[in-house]
Amino acid sequence: RTWLAEREADLLPVGYFHVVFTLPAEVAAVAYQNKAALYDLLFKAASETMLTIAADPKHLGARIGITAVLHTWGSAMTHHPHVHMIVPGGGIALDGSRWISSRPAFLLPVRVLGKLFRRLFLTRLLQLHDAGRLAFFGSLAPFADRRAFLQHLGPARKARWVVYAKPP
Repeated sequence: RTWLAEREADLLPVGYFHVVFTLPAEVAAVAYQNKAALYDLLFKAASETMLTIAADPKHLGARIGITAVLHTWGSAMTHHPHVHMIVPGGGIALDGSRWISSRPAFLLPVRVLGKLFRRLFLTRLLQLHDAGRLAFFGSLAPFADRRAFLQHLGPARKARWVVYAKPP
């Protein structure tokens, strides 16, 4: 109880949001064989997405804080890499002058988040591939060829990536 009370005392007196960024199956298969590179990319793309959209004056116009945790397996015990974030419902104005609150039940538009996240992740994933920083084994061995890799990613490039944000 003491520990919990101390942690609660660290929280800002604002609402918080639970935000999740999930990789589609086509990318998850590649992540399974390239854990360090793709989990790092997942964290970087997800956090950059949140910081970029939150800073945009059309949305929140603020610098936000994020606490993020990686989960690599889903409830069905299958490989399902995704990042959970806890984000305060607001942030510091870009000029540092004040706190800007989000709406009570709305932090940022999930479609906008998903679109930027997909673009950032896939662009950097292709950069990793082109730099020879990805390994492919077994049934994924043909993806060492860029053309085969792009073909495999085709559905992921068109899909709406699963991103959600809601009050916990």
